Amino acid sequence: MKLSTRAVLTAAAAAGLAAGAFLGELPFIAALALIAFLFAYGWRPLLRLPSGGSTLIVVLSSLGGLAVVWATEDEPWLRFLPLVLAMGVLLAFIAEMLRPYPRLRLVDSLIGTVTGIVVGVSSAAWLATYRLEGGVELVVACTVGLAVASAVAATPLAGSLALLASVGAATVSAAAVAIVMPELTWVSGVSIGVLAGIIVGALQLLFDKLPQLKTRRSSFSVITLPLAVTGMMGYVVGQILI
Repeated sequence: MKLSTRAVLTAAAAAGLAAGAFLGELPFIAALALIAFLFAYGWRPLLRLPSGGSTLIVVLSSLGGLAVVWATEDEPWLRFLPLVLAMGVLLAFIAEMLRPYPRLRLVDSLIGTVTGIVVGVSSAAWLATYRLEGGVELVVACTVGLAVASAVAATPLAGSLALLASVGAATVSAAAVAIVMPELTWVSGVSIGVLAGIIVGALQLLFDKLPQLKTRRSSFSVITLPLAVTGMMGYVVGQILI
């Protein structure tokens, strides 16, 4: 799958997440669950992990983190997330021990699975961001920044120029959204825009030349990875600046 195609699909996924936020908590959770599943589904082929249980473990951890945040009734919304993370790491160790001999690339497999667990579980922070005061507006600002940065990544620009363009466009668009919405400040808009632009631009540069992206399944993970990572960044911005 080409870089431009992946960038457009990332922008579409960000738009879908924003639409879910406007429609209500349950549609937003459904959109988050789909993003978490697609990320986890493509993670193993993306990193060429040898463990057959990696996909299931990352899926269970990602959806489990979202379920735990949804079931938490008051702040801090993320207080039980470390427990989900710990259980996911434990499952990763068990999966490696159950592999038949010879256990080739044991360290690579374990580290790759745990990395996927960390990213998947952290995507649940989108729901915590949504529940903050002014959270819907912050989610919209985040997703607009991601969508615009992804759209810029789909242009013929390459290298450092593409990264700078993504950061600039995301910053301007997120700041504009923040200025329009009274619950946000321009500082929060600029902050989340810079973060979204860096995440999208850096990941596009990182995965652009990988041969694994010729398969559709691995592309699912790359498409949704910026969304999964940005959730925690948005929550931090919301806690500090709103």
